[in-house]
Amino acid sequence: MSKIQSAKRVDIVQIKLVREKTMLYQNRKIRSPQDANQLFSTFLGLVDREYFLVMCLDTKNQPTCIQTVHIGSLNSSIVHPREVFKTAILSNSASIIVAHNHPSNVTTPSSEDIEVTNRLKEAGSIIGIDLLDHLIICEDSFLSLKENGYIN
Repeated sequence: MSKIQSAKRVDIVQIKLVREKTMLYQNRKIRSPQDANQLFSTFLGLVDREYFLVMCLDTKNQPTCIQTVHIGSLNSSIVHPREVFKTAILSNSASIIVAHNHPSNVTTPSSEDIEVTNRLKEAGSIIGIDLLDHLIICEDSFLSLKENGYIN
């Protein structure tokens, strides 16, 4: 005897970006890694573990939003492209810049930093959102992976 299966209920959903707060950015456009570092550092403040951030930009390189994608441990942060690009897709971004801090205060990128950068660059090219740079932020300095040849 075959058993008749009851119908499956499917949720009807709507996805929205929710603005939690705002901050003023005087320069209006991101023209350099220094500009991006300034905005990220203002947003981040002083924290004691790794934060992975994404800044979404419009076609004129004006930042439209910043999101904390992941909060890691003292010395690591596991990031997946789907979390990074979720906000970028929902906010109709032309490009993104990502950043994370090194609480150790050493800007040298780890092999994981380079690997996640390459994965984000590849994922962005597939979906049409450019990864412009990946910054490693420390208390008194930062490193641009783009300027240091890690991003083509």
